[in-house]
Amino acid sequence: MKQALNRILVLLLLCTGGSALAQDSVIYNMPEYSKKGGYSKAKQKADKLKASLATDDESQTAWGYESLSAALAEKGDYNKAEGYLQKALDIYTRQRDAQSQARTRRSLGKLQESQNKIVQAIESYHTASEVSPDKTFIQANANDANRLRANENLQSRMDYSQQNARLFEKSGQQEEAAQAYRQLAETQLEQRKAGEAVASYKKAISATGQQEAVADLTNQMAKAYAANNEPGTAIGISRAALDQARTQKDTARLIVQLQQLAALYTNDGQPAQAAPLLEEAYTLALRSGNTLGAKAALVLLAQYYKAQNAPQKSLDLYEQFTRNLDTLIRNDSSLVDARMFDLTESRIKELEKERDLQKELIQRKNVFNYVMAGSSLLMLVLLFFIARSRYVVKIKNKKIALQSLRREMNPHFIFNSLNSVNQYIAENNELEANKYLTSYSGLMRNIMEHSNKDFVTLSTELEQLKKYLELEHLRFSSQFDFGIEVDEQLDTDAVMVPNMLIQPHLENAIWHGLRYREGKGQLWLSFRIQERLLLVTVRDNGIGISRSRALKTVNQKAHESRGITNTTERIGLLNDLYKSHISMQLEELQEPGQSGTRVTIRLPLIHKS
Repeated sequence: MKQALNRILVLLLLCTGGSALAQDSVIYNMPEYSKKGGYSKAKQKADKLKASLATDDESQTAWGYESLSAALAEKGDYNKAEGYLQKALDIYTRQRDAQSQARTRRSLGKLQESQNKIVQAIESYHTASEVSPDKTFIQANANDANRLRANENLQSRMDYSQQNARLFEKSGQQEEAAQAYRQLAETQLEQRKAGEAVASYKKAISATGQQEAVADLTNQMAKAYAANNEPGTAIGISRAALDQARTQKDTARLIVQLQQLAALYTNDGQPAQAAPLLEEAYTLALRSGNTLGAKAALVLLAQYYKAQNAPQKSLDLYEQFTRNLDTLIRNDSSLVDARMFDLTESRIKELEKERDLQKELIQRKNVFNYVMAGSSLLMLVLLFFIARSRYVVKIKNKKIALQSLRREMNPHFIFNSLNSVNQYIAENNELEANKYLTSYSGLMRNIMEHSNKDFVTLSTELEQLKKYLELEHLRFSSQFDFGIEVDEQLDTDAVMVPNMLIQPHLENAIWHGLRYREGKGQLWLSFRIQERLLLVTVRDNGIGISRSRALKTVNQKAHESRGITNTTERIGLLNDLYKSHISMQLEELQEPGQSGTRVTIRLPLIHKS
């Protein structure tokens, strides 16, 4: 039963082997296993990337992605390499690192070109040209984009590759120059210019300093010689590469070179020379635990035995391979590396998810903080406007209150003034009635004209006070005389004083001090400068505050109290609104043989602006 299963497996592998040879994939191309078998380097890069993801250093993480991408590209896993390189590019874009962006986009274009993603590769090269700070790479990237756009025009493609090769050689970019010469050689092969392709491969080998690149380019050059009908030269080059692999003890490369040389002998009609090379490659692959290499050599040997009409040898070879397959797989370090790489890659994805989740949480926290900060700022602005509005309303209310207090006139004065006019008319004293009415109307007009002003010039205030005193003197000419004294240093037209702040004190002096005096009294009003202040003094020699209160009725006391309160409130409002520091002092004079009252008001010396 087991033997039957093995024969079935042999038949399946033979079919696979025939197909492989039919496609002629071994002769001119790097065998598939050699590109995809080396996970050791990729595993090392993945470990470094995993370590960087555990830190907050995005630059180190981006470089980790870039290095892992390069390792995967070396083994032919272009799709994964592109994905990791895109992640590096995302970081460089966030960091606005133009130089790293240009480098990464160029590498991305190369990977996309290797996968035949021509449209995407053109875009990557074009963008790299736009963001690159280096003049050489600006031109080189633009050339590569144009080379891919001219895909059907082989001559244009060769011209652009030639331009890049010269650019990079001039700037000392040897590896880039080697890649440009390789592109040139491949295009020349498409044009069936094998001789020119050989020359380009030689220039590429001369430019590169990487051992693996030299070996690969050597095989490509051998392919070019074979295409140019120079099999002997191709075999000689391949044998030299084989000897070099033996000297360097590079087992993986040695297996590849053995198969390449065997394929060249087969194509040249020397199958007898190919058989021992394939057997050596197969044995070496088994001994080194290279499963994929052993399978590839097995397929080629089976094809050779089939061509030699020796199917039994093929069956025996496959049976041997199946018997040793379990042991081969267990000993294949590349498979272990691949498995370890898969585990590391899974851990990388977990760390990426953790990092993305952490970023999302930080972003949400930042958004919350921004919302809170914005809300707080909005509340502060709102509170500011509320406070400002309240302040404005308060100021307006104070101004209204001040205006109301300013317009408040003694109702007794108005009533008595009208009674005086009535008395003059009753006595047929038309002259005095007209004189009184003229003075009264002039005073009222003056007061109303300035009723909306908190401050007036001293000359205006003096005019109002003089008219008021003259009007009161008409009624009580037998009871008091008055005098007004103004400091000569005062410019009455320039100095500003509160409107009608002094009048209530003159009224009090007349109605509550001088009116009850026996004999004629005196009222003095003075304005003088004292240490940058305007000192206003209202003094009378009436009966004084104490006697006046004793003589008054309840209504009279309330009226006097209201007059003082009015002034006090106005001073408080003026100080709040204008920070004017106005003060008032009321004192009773108690000198031997004399009585009276003195009111002192201290005003800031304000000049008209």
